[in-house]
Amino acid sequence: MLIAGDIGGTKTRLAIVSAERGPRAPLAEKTFRSADYQRLEDLLEEFFAGSGLHAERACLGVAGPVLDGKARVTNLPWAISANNLQDKLGIERVELINDLVATAYAVPRLEVSDLETLNQGCADISGAIAVLAPGTGLGEAYITRDGKRYLAHASEGGHADFAPTSELQIDLLHYLQSRIEHVSYEWICSGMGLPNIYAFLKDSGRHTEPGWLAKELAAADDKTPLIITAAIDEKRPCELCATALDLFCAVLGAEAGNLALKMLATGGVYLGGGIPPHILSRLKGGGFMEAFRRKGRFKGLLAGIPVQVILNPKAALLGAAWFGLDGAQSSD
Repeated sequence: MLIAGDIGGTKTRLAIVSAERGPRAPLAEKTFRSADYQRLEDLLEEFFAGSGLHAERACLGVAGPVLDGKARVTNLPWAISANNLQDKLGIERVELINDLVATAYAVPRLEVSDLETLNQGCADISGAIAVLAPGTGLGEAYITRDGKRYLAHASEGGHADFAPTSELQIDLLHYLQSRIEHVSYEWICSGMGLPNIYAFLKDSGRHTEPGWLAKELAAADDKTPLIITAAIDEKRPCELCATALDLFCAVLGAEAGNLALKMLATGGVYLGGGIPPHILSRLKGGGFMEAFRRKGRFKGLLAGIPVQVILNPKAALLGAAWFGLDGAQSSD
């Protein structure tokens, strides 16, 4: 049996799977709040104790760069070592991969019900595939095809310099530069980025913050869900939140287009992470795809690339499980 994991800055999902039943029918599964634990080892021990099961192998997708079997979660004070986990938990083999690599390995095996189309396009089955995921942070990865196998590759492109494409975005960059040492796309297109956009629009006097929302935000540990809800609430819409979310989608669309160009992702672009499924109406509103296509002479190329939203919140967990069970062989 294999323990598969999606180790994120906000949530950690774990499952024990077998080759016989496959990743979509786990023997045990549980989601944990990552910040409640000092170490990943403590969380894994609790999971094993609660399930009454153990595993001989583990494949864990980690939200952060993985080098030489070691990883440090980008938005958590966790230092993870494959060798330490093997020794302390009595697991024969532990493999660490980037969480977006795990998501990428799931992409070729996702079903129609796991996806929502933003741009139909026409996929080149031999072309590269780009994956980016706005969640707690902004993850990026890409997939190539080696004969009949899909190979996923890690990237930390979400930490690349933010490149504004409008006067409003230039003002946003200046606002963040006075507060943040390095303004990357992650500081804008992520769960921690949306409140930055909100604060910019409020502090610059472009929009007024409603009193009722100010009270709710002041009491909230995570402001992003409140901003999203207020932006799309038809009964009590908030103009400040709606503008913030539209700007979020425009910057995300531009960065998705950047990744598509850099990877020449004619096989498609997939949006993962926790945020896109909750803002589908905004992503379909036109601003995202307009920014995605706005690449000058390559506008036509971008227009023909399929763009999909991954609806299945367990994509990274499934990808880690498939990779761990069979070496991420092609689904063909």
